[in-house]
Amino acid sequence: MEAVAKLRNVPTSPRKMRLVANLVRGQKVTRALGLLKFEANSGAPKIEKLLLSALANWQQKNEDERIEDANLYIKEIFVDEGRMLKRLRPAPQGRGHRIRKRSNHVTLIIDSKVEPLGSKAATKQAAETKGTEGSAEAKPKTRRSSAKKSTETKAEATA
Repeated sequence: MEAVAKLRNVPTSPRKMRLVANLVRGQKVTRALGLLKFEANSGAPKIEKLLLSALANWQQKNEDERIEDANLYIKEIFVDEGRMLKRLRPAPQGRGHRIRKRSNHVTLIIDSKVEPLGSKAATKQAAETKGTEGSAEAKPKTRRSSAKKSTETKAEATA
């Protein structure tokens, strides 16, 4: 189930905010929070706070589920242009240059990712949820190099 959070009238240009939005689009929530925490761009703390708000909204809708088990990711994030304040700055020879103070609206949608049953990610997720009971006993298969295979098949063919 998805959760939505909106941030309106942010006093930053939409172009600057889109740089940060493109950075986290499609990422898992935990990875996105890590990226935003250490991002130097000025829009990163605002989007981080918005992501935490969306996470709280998701938790409010799904009280019986744990955030860690939900496999949440950023389904959609987009930045729209907000209102623009128009000002004049004095210029030479009695002229005035227009200054546009831009703002933006950010919309963030998070959702839990459900993997198809036959995919590798689904089997990996199922193995993690079962625990480490059977995984300690199972040994990983080792691959033989092609050189070993060819010498073994030749030896078997001559015998």
